[in-house]
Amino acid sequence: MALLEEPIKEVKVLKNYIGGEWVESKGEIVDVVNPATMKTIAKVPISTKEEFDAAVEAAKAAFPDWRRTTPLARSRILFRFKQLLEENFEKASRIQTQEHGKTIDESRGETRRGIENVEVACGIPTLMQGYISEDIAHGIDEWCMPTPLGVFGIIGPFNFPWMIPLWSAPYAVATGNTIIIKPSSEVPNSQSFLAELAEEAGFPPGVWNVVHGGRTVVNAMLEHPDIKGVTFVGSTPVGRDVIYRKCGETGKRVIAQCGAKNFMTIMPDCAVDNTIASMMTSFFGNTGQRCLAAANAVIVGEDDDFYNEFVKKVVEAASKIKIGYGLDESVQMGPLRDPAKKQNVVKYIEIGLEEGANLLLDGRKFTIQGDYPDDCFIGPTIFENVRPDSRLGSEEIFGPVMSIMRVKDLDEAIRITNANAFGNGHSIFTQSGAAARYYQYNVESGNVGINIGITAPVAFFPFGGMKDSFFGILHTQGKEAIRFFTESKVVIQRWF
Repeated sequence: MALLEEPIKEVKVLKNYIGGEWVESKGEIVDVVNPATMKTIAKVPISTKEEFDAAVEAAKAAFPDWRRTTPLARSRILFRFKQLLEENFEKASRIQTQEHGKTIDESRGETRRGIENVEVACGIPTLMQGYISEDIAHGIDEWCMPTPLGVFGIIGPFNFPWMIPLWSAPYAVATGNTIIIKPSSEVPNSQSFLAELAEEAGFPPGVWNVVHGGRTVVNAMLEHPDIKGVTFVGSTPVGRDVIYRKCGETGKRVIAQCGAKNFMTIMPDCAVDNTIASMMTSFFGNTGQRCLAAANAVIVGEDDDFYNEFVKKVVEAASKIKIGYGLDESVQMGPLRDPAKKQNVVKYIEIGLEEGANLLLDGRKFTIQGDYPDDCFIGPTIFENVRPDSRLGSEEIFGPVMSIMRVKDLDEAIRITNANAFGNGHSIFTQSGAAARYYQYNVESGNVGINIGITAPVAFFPFGGMKDSFFGILHTQGKEAIRFFTESKVVIQRWF
């Protein structure tokens, strides 16, 4: 494809995908805007409760036959689905960049991670096997068989419009359930395109559904008695106080993966150049709009020479990051998703200054590669002398802001890390196995990195989370997702 070729070439009103049909919504229609160009690229409906209810009825009607479809037959459809995703890899990636703003390289990584989840779900004939014991008592045998439950809801966030629904959807349908995906209305094109590919792959009508919308659809999902469970990725206030609480009240299974304030501990024996390269992608990749993005850089030790030289190199590297439209292959950081998100980051820069932190690199001053409006763009920002209990040091910003803290030793680094309310993806950079082992044992984090800046588990491992970063028992991806989307049916049997 040409350098800046945009796959979305004309503005269309997106439709819901319900029961194998593309259905026009009666809800309000809102614009979907490319944050790099500020041009409208689509229009998306804010669907009504009645439209969501219709999707539930379609999914519920499809469930009995889909459940009776053998795991091997379901797997064959998933294999076709996977092949279609590969064939449309570049188009899917470019849609993500066009609607979200991330760089094309980041979008390609997101597309690949989504496909990997489909690949894992293709193994459902073995992943879903139960177990049996003969003669648990005289002439009595006992089985444990994982069985699907029915209709599940999947609520997607704005920051990974393609990948995150695929943390759940392939496992849900592979195990014999039916699904309704509600994408973020900010970035709905990726899931509409994914539904087109699911239809082409051969999922029966009603198995895979997409309903666009906002709070009305979410509330309907949480209230509907035929929704057996919900997976959610988003902010902690919504995940904890809305999704998790309401699922508890209505007796639904729930995975709520939420916010973060990730700490990166840097030991004086780290491999400096490799560490700084990892910091650039961790703090500033996806323009900081990542629940695994590092937020606080904790530098250990009292060696002023190491500290000063290390921080100097970090600022130099960050200041060279190229900012612009993500479809330009030379660009390293795209815009934030919308102007309000930019203003939120600007607010936190001002808060940091008010709190007395030292601003080393001001993201409010930046140069854009190309002629694009600056409504959503912002540059990398670096503060030092940040207190861990300050707003800058403790609250999730969701933007490209690095807060540097200095501590005497590893114990202090772990202490301030664990004092934070979040526990999503903390990491350490060191050449000491002893320090790494001590850190991973004592830090409170669902995902831990050792010389890894973005602690994103591969598809056959669960995506962890602790404290205010996660609400639930089981996680998305891999074996835990299989367990979440099935119930153990125990059969105890004897014959006379």
